[in-house]
Order: sequence, then structure tokens, then C-alpha cells
Amino acid sequence: MSLRIETFSNVTGGSSFFKAVGHPLAAPKAAILIARLASFGPVAVYDPLGLLSGLAEFYDLSSIDFCGIYVQDVEKVGQEVFGHAARPVTDLPSSGARTVFVVAFDSQRLEGHIAHLIPKQAGVVSLDAMRVPEDMLNDPGHYLSKFNWATNFAWFRDGDGHHTRVVSANYWPRYGAKGTRLWACLFDGEGRPIADWTEPMPPTDGTVVIDSRQVRERFNLSPFCGSLFLHIIGAAGHDVVKYALDTYGDDDSVMSCTHDANAWPADLYAGLPAPREGERVSLWIQNSHPTPIPAGAVGLNLMGSADIRTLDRAVPAFATLELDVASLFPEARWPQQFEVQAGKHFVRPRYEIAAADGRRRMAHANVERTDLKPDPKLPLLTGGAVDKGVVGKGHILPAPLLPMGRWRTVLLPTPMSTAQTELPVKAVVYDRNGAAVAEHRFGNLKRSDSAALDVTGLVADKTVVDGWGHVELVYDFDAGTIADGWLHALVRYEDVTTGHVAETSFGSHMFNMAMVYRDEPQSYHGRPPGLSTRLFLRLGTDPWDTLCHLVYPASTQWHATSDTGLVLVRRDGVEVARKRLAIPCGGSQFWRYREMFTEAERLAAGDHAYVLIRDTTCRLFGYHGCLAAGDTAFSLDHMFGF
Repeated sequence: MSLRIETFSNVTGGSSFFKAVGHPLAAPKAAILIARLASFGPVAVYDPLGLLSGLAEFYDLSSIDFCGIYVQDVEKVGQEVFGHAARPVTDLPSSGARTVFVVAFDSQRLEGHIAHLIPKQAGVVSLDAMRVPEDMLNDPGHYLSKFNWATNFAWFRDGDGHHTRVVSANYWPRYGAKGTRLWACLFDGEGRPIADWTEPMPPTDGTVVIDSRQVRERFNLSPFCGSLFLHIIGAAGHDVVKYALDTYGDDDSVMSCTHDANAWPADLYAGLPAPREGERVSLWIQNSHPTPIPAGAVGLNLMGSADIRTLDRAVPAFATLELDVASLFPEARWPQQFEVQAGKHFVRPRYEIAAADGRRRMAHANVERTDLKPDPKLPLLTGGAVDKGVVGKGHILPAPLLPMGRWRTVLLPTPMSTAQTELPVKAVVYDRNGAAVAEHRFGNLKRSDSAALDVTGLVADKTVVDGWGHVELVYDFDAGTIADGWLHALVRYEDVTTGHVAETSFGSHMFNMAMVYRDEPQSYHGRPPGLSTRLFLRLGTDPWDTLCHLVYPASTQWHATSDTGLVLVRRDGVEVARKRLAIPCGGSQFWRYREMFTEAERLAAGDHAYVLIRDTTCRLFGYHGCLAAGDTAFSLDHMFGF
């Protein structure tokens, strides 16, 4: 029961139509439009852009008396559209319509094309009746411009000692944006809007902070757990709203971090772990649309299994539902993992794990690709060492090996494409200077295999400089040759002192090579190769400290060391201090904010500062987290760039 809507294509990028018709401010106008069409029938529909079916996925059009569907493209004549055989628009004069519904925004030009065909007695309406206020549009003349729809959802909770904080930066002026503003709408768990507001964005590179406690106090709200809809007005360069999301509590039992939800709902997600004994794993379903999710439309299956078990209740429009995975799969245990049958009903979901000792953590599943096929060229292009093969190591998935005296690092490969029937992979552990110290060959994993590797245990008897480094998951073409480049893993970090846990999941890329292969090395903005770094490190609020682990992965040999700047930025975008790091190629750097910057520099930065990690010589992959006072709890996730 997947929604038949276009959301994202890896060829053309994100779709704006579903965002435009599903926007919280468009939904009530859609109800008025549909009521009007129902009152002034019969209605002839002119659908020159093929948008009617997508509109019908969001809104119930059954009350409208349709007398025909008319199209412009000759090749679409006769095709079924919303239960009708499409007719040529030249037949419109004989339709007998009282109203002509033009299914398009910016419809004046399209209406002009058929003005002579519209029955004299008929009125004309279009999707322009659903437009959001004009002052929210960056490009009013092109309503579906992607920069009109820089939107996203955040999971947002406040109550019972649990709080959330969204942190980002105003990076759009770097791409020419002026006068950016933020419109936010908070939905409660039932999908009811309980607060909305508009505010100016900070100066260029300034910090954006939305804290659930402050929102609750500002609007005098009862406890809530729902969705925060974010719309950046006046965006340029990026139509993606990126942010870090911290969850924290009144005590240190609640602490974790994750990041932006990925603004395009997908058919499938994966990388959702099963619980350990005594744990509760909850999948948070955030309905991203103004239409209910029907009962039975979403579900779970163990990875590699055809046994799909579905949610037996509906989820209202824009509502948020907690699904205990044990209610569907009471027998599942870590390291088993789930595939989420999402049907494009929600953006990349968060999951929350409650341990037996009461500690809680949150992370996210990832988009599972449905458009990939195995790439037979990869085994030929990729060598087992950096001096072999035109792309050297090829795809690398780098993750920190946190200081082993404090943390245990566990890595779980996660299939993330429907084409991945097998995964030939291995893990290689490197010390901080880039020297390989251990290797584990998983072999050719079946889709149904869930093999968790204790990375810390693998190197327990090895000499690791300073006790930390990083691990790379790469293809092992000696074990198998089926690969598509969409290599993912979940990495779990366990504090051996307190028992607190954090986890993060992500995918592989080709890093730091002069050659380009199928959009790799990936660039944040513009054409590949991406060979520079601009990462956002949000800083924990007092009394938290912040940790950061930067990895310098290289598919082929690159510069011997990085030339990395750590720029401490005040909340208004003003630089306060700058430090430099030289990370060895293939190595990594673990550091803490309070050790890197002096007390005077931190005081000058003040609250809600951040660190911009900038390097024009190489692409780094970074991880950030917070540490509670006394290091009694921590969080960890990978960072975002812009």
C-alpha cells in the first residue's frame, strides 16, 4: 500500500510537488478547494502535467462529480487516470462541465493554452487555490522551485523528564540567500497543530536552536511528543534542512543525538536493530502527510525474510506513533535487524532504545534503495591496497574506534538496497596514524545474516597508539563479487564504566581520489569530486562537554596529512578562535572541546556556539557527541556538512 507519489530520484533529485500539496498550510486550503469542486460539478479535469494521481494520494476526491479527465500529451490519451480513460483536451468543449479543474500551480499559462476550449458556462479553478502565502516563497513565479520547499521534519518531545533540541546553522546565505526566515509548526502525537511561529534566521553562519522546553514555555503547552515541521523561507543553494537533534533528560539516563530526517519519504528503511534481552526498541512513525496512514499499510520484517507483519491501526495525518517492535516480533533479538515497510508514508524514522537500567538512546534507520543493481565494474576497479586499482580501496565506510579504556565499539553490516542479496565485506582497523593493526573478514554475508563484530575485542591484544583509531568496512572481492556501492553499517558504542550506549548508522563513499566514478567522491554542493570538508560541530550546553572524532579516509593515496581548521563560531556567526590539526592520511583524531579550546575562548564563544571544521585539502568524515557532567552519559552520531 505504498503511496503513488514521486519523492526523490537519484537522477533528478527531490520532488517538490508532494511537498507543495502536503504542506501544513496547504492542507486546509485543499479542503476548501475540494468542497468547492464538489459543489459546482460536474467537473472536467485538465491534467497536463500528470499530477492528479499524486494529489489523490493525499486528498479524498470521491465527493467530486467528475465528467472526464483531459490531457495534453497525445501519448497519454486512453491511459487510465484516476479511474477514467484520459481524453484529448480538444474534447473539452463537449464535456458538459460546470467547472474545469486545472491540476497545476502557476496555471495561467496553461489556462491560456485552452481558453478557447473551456465551455462558456464553466468556471476555472486550479491548484493555485492551495498556495501558501506569497511571502513564504523564494521564487513566486515558479511555485514548484525546490528552493520554495526547503522543508523537513524533526521528532520533537517534551515531558516526563524528556526534552529535545534542534541545532543547525544559517548556511543558505553562503549560496546567495537573503533575508532567510524560519517557519515552524509543531504537531502533537495526534497530528493536531499546537503551535506555529515565524522568526528571522540569525546572521550568516549563525546558530539556529529550537529547544523543546523553551517552546513549551513560550506557548504554554502540555507535554507533547510529535513532529516539528521546519520550513526555511528564502533558501538558496541547498533545499535540505540539516540539523543535529539532541535528546536529553532531567537526569543522565536520557542522552543521545541523531540528525536530520531526510526530507523525502521512502518505500523502505533498514538498519533498525532488534532488542537485546531486557531492552525495548520503539520505532517512531511520524506521518509526513495530510492523509491518514491506513491500518496494515506499514510493517516490519526481519532482514532477508518474507514474513512481513503490519501495524493493525491507522495513523492520523501528521500524527506520531510509537511502535514497540516486540509487538510484531517478540522473538527477535540483537544482532538481528529489521526492514521497515514504510510505503512513502513517513520520512526517515527515529528509533528509541530503552535499556533495562532505564537509560535511553535514539538513532535513525536509513533509506533502503530500490533502484540499484549490482555493479560488475566495481571488483575490476577496486584493489586490495591503495596502490592497486584505479579507485584503490574504492568504497569506504569509516567509523571511530573510541578510546578502548572507556568504550567498546561494535560494528554490524546492514543491507541497504533491495539488490543486496549478499555482502562480501571485511573490516580493517587502523590506529590514529593510519597503520592497519587488525582485519576481520566477514566472508560473503547473506541478506539474512546479522554478524556483529566486537571491534574493540578484535584489537584488544594489539598495540593501538593512544588506544583509539578507526575501523573501515570495505568490500572483500576475494569473498564475492556482488556489490552496488551502497554499503552501510550500524556502529554501537558501549561505555564500559556506566553502561550508557550510543549508536549511529551511515553509508560508504569513495574518499580523496582524483578520479570520479558514478558521482564519487561525493560533493556536498556541485559536481564531484568532493575533496574538501565543511562540517558542523554543534556544542553541548553547559555543563556538557563535546567530543569529536575526525577520520581521514583515502581510497587512493592522498596528501600525507590534512590541513584542518577548527573554527569556533559564536551564535551570531562571528569567529572567536581557530585551531589547526594535521591528521595523517588514513588516520584519525579524537578530541574534546574543553581540551582543544581555552576557557577564555569558550567564554568568548558563549552559549550556542559551534565549531566549523574546514579543510580545503581533503574530505574528512566526522562524528560528534556530548558528554554529561562527570562523563556519566554520552551521545554520538555522524556529523553533517554543507
